[in-house]
Amino acid sequence: MKVINIILGILFLSFAYFQLNDPDPYLWVILYLYLAIISFATAKNKISKWFVFPGMLLCVLWLGVLMPEFIAWLKMGAPSITDSMKAEQAHIELTREFLGLLISLAVLFYHYFRNIIR
Repeated sequence: MKVINIILGILFLSFAYFQLNDPDPYLWVILYLYLAIISFATAKNKISKWFVFPGMLLCVLWLGVLMPEFIAWLKMGAPSITDSMKAEQAHIELTREFLGLLISLAVLFYHYFRNIIR
């Protein structure tokens, strides 16, 4: 578990770094740094659920905001969102953000159910 948490911490630090050139970097950098901190903290020892839960709530609410765009992308037949790094159409950026939030939420659930102090 310790190795997985360290890998997750490094991964989310790199995610935060690569978000610095994004049009809306602040929200994403903060989220990814939060996930890195949680991952590194759980590598040391278990953490309180009250530190993980707010991030889970934020991700769920944010996913709710992006859900209509994600559904619209699916209705378009799920066209490629990986053709280029530059998001030339709005659905590309919003779908990538939705999927990034899903990954973040999955990691938060992992930490919540495997690494919290009960």
